[in-house]
Amino acid sequence: MSKVILVTGPARSGKSEWAEIIAMQSQKTIIYVATATFNSSDREWLQRIEQHQKRRPQDWVTLEVPVELAATLAKSKANTCLLIDSLGSWVANLLSLEESTWESTVHNLLETVKLAKADMIFVAEETGWGVVPAYPEGRTFRDRLGSLVRQLGVIAEAVYLVTGGHALNLRVIGTPLPMGNQKAR
Repeated sequence: MSKVILVTGPARSGKSEWAEIIAMQSQKTIIYVATATFNSSDREWLQRIEQHQKRRPQDWVTLEVPVELAATLAKSKANTCLLIDSLGSWVANLLSLEESTWESTVHNLLETVKLAKADMIFVAEETGWGVVPAYPEGRTFRDRLGSLVRQLGVIAEAVYLVTGGHALNLRVIGTPLPMGNQKAR
């Protein structure tokens, strides 16, 4: 199995930067898998994307993969490191899926991660630390992302929580919880 690393944390915590540092340490060909959709009418969103692009070295390959993440991971090569940024954007892109289709999509993704040849670093937002969203779509997003992050954390060799500009490896200092009947939502 390839090396799987999960980097999670709140907004503006440094999680993408930490994931980039880990990717550079892999000494493999780095493929940046961008899950965000490009919206030319959203100037602030474009500035965020530009900020990420300016930080990345020129020799990194960038793939824009807003939906077909499992298929992209399945095609990966052993000498590469995929930096997937971010799971939150990917979940948002698939928010309209019916529950059973979502569960199947997550199952397929997790099985693909287990079989993929490349090292993978996943960046994921922590959205459940605030109030429960007042609208159904917000609750669905939060629940789906939280469940996916938890399931990926079980597979990951390292799980980093990045907050306040510091990265903590939860595999080293934490105690894993049993999955119980936790399933994709």
